[in-house]
Amino acid sequence: MKKFINRNRELDFLNNEYKREGSSFVIIYGRRRVGKTSLIKKFVEDKKAIYFLATEEIEGENINSFKNAVASYLDDDILLDLRLDKWENVFDLILKRAEPQQKTIIVIDEFQYLGIINPSFPSIFQKIWDEKLKDKNIMVILCGSLIGMMEKQTLNYSSPLYGRRTGQIKLKQIQFKYYNEFYDDNLNLVEYYSVTGGVPKYIEIFKKEKDIFEAIKNNVLNKDSFLYEEPVFLLEKEVQDVGTYFSIIKSIALGNHKIGNIATNLGVPQTKLTKYLSILIDLDILIREVPITEGNPEKSKKGLYFINDNFIEFWFKFIYPYRSFIELDNIDFVLEKIKKTFYMNHVSFVYEDICRQSIWDMIITGEIPFLLNKVGRWWNSKQEIDIVGINTDTNDILFGECKYLNTPVDTDVFYRLMEKSKNVEWKNDNRNEYFVLFSKSGYTERMIELAKTMPNLLLK
Repeated sequence: MKKFINRNRELDFLNNEYKREGSSFVIIYGRRRVGKTSLIKKFVEDKKAIYFLATEEIEGENINSFKNAVASYLDDDILLDLRLDKWENVFDLILKRAEPQQKTIIVIDEFQYLGIINPSFPSIFQKIWDEKLKDKNIMVILCGSLIGMMEKQTLNYSSPLYGRRTGQIKLKQIQFKYYNEFYDDNLNLVEYYSVTGGVPKYIEIFKKEKDIFEAIKNNVLNKDSFLYEEPVFLLEKEVQDVGTYFSIIKSIALGNHKIGNIATNLGVPQTKLTKYLSILIDLDILIREVPITEGNPEKSKKGLYFINDNFIEFWFKFIYPYRSFIELDNIDFVLEKIKKTFYMNHVSFVYEDICRQSIWDMIITGEIPFLLNKVGRWWNSKQEIDIVGINTDTNDILFGECKYLNTPVDTDVFYRLMEKSKNVEWKNDNRNEYFVLFSKSGYTERMIELAKTMPNLLLK
């Protein structure tokens, strides 16, 4: 039996919607394999529910499959031989037999396919909700994996279903702090997280392997594994011009984070990229960041674009450039290429993200004895700092450095961080400075002794 990890907040929300008086209408969406269906199954495991998985078949077949799910729910085999040609008729069956005292749960998974098959389906469902369901003791859950399509069909102002929902969950990947709950063995979890991210399906596949490179070889470099083609599949489902999106992601994976550098690398004008970058951000594949001290992030010209998915970043760094070798079964050659730069060019950057995530938990536990409004990275034209956190009310500022090295960190790292911090222009005449260092391999005695003399320095 698979472990069910971390989704407590989402489960609490669904249970509260279930308990609310009258009807509930919840949208659940997010990228594929992030655990949406597992969340729903966990929620309904102690409840009676109609669960229907929509497919890309013709509409009539979907109506029939939905009717069969209702027949199973009602424990009525006679309905299996009944042929219906309208969605409304199936919902009428539910309402005629529903128990008024018990909330009826109706789950439509992969909802977006119904709107692809019949573009008027959101309007059809809006009418069903308004005329049949909204005043009943009903809970409807619409779930979908195509983020862009789900937003268009259910959440956008232009959607017929806009304003009907009582809540929505955009399910994200699981944070690193819960990652160890998937594993029973003493593995280097940072290495595994750097490839699988927080996608439960990927984690389950990789946990069978005791060595990260064996895991990569067997589950990504293997042409028969679904992870070999995974980014292709994800993007083909979401966008039309896959080649352009691939080129942009590949350019960013190669280290081009400014829009000007991406445009130069691809040989296209910047204006042509804006739409594509915006869509990739909406799909949670990219993230735009500005130095954390910027006062107006949306209008800042210092924005940089980063890949917001560990597996996709790994794939575009190490798999996509070598696909011709993989197709010719030169797997060992590609694996050696990966080994040479895996830690320096990939794991170390993921480690920085993990450290930034952990700052919020350190505030909650009291390790950092003050609050922060924002946490992120900072850079100018010459330098960058891995972690900067600020509190605009108290003028507290935190500077942090993350080192994923095989040797203990010495005092030189701290002194360099102090020098770099002087270049951060933020309330320089009236601020309280604090420092934090993260190290994979600990610290030298000299660094430990120095930290004892500095109450504003924390070693992790």
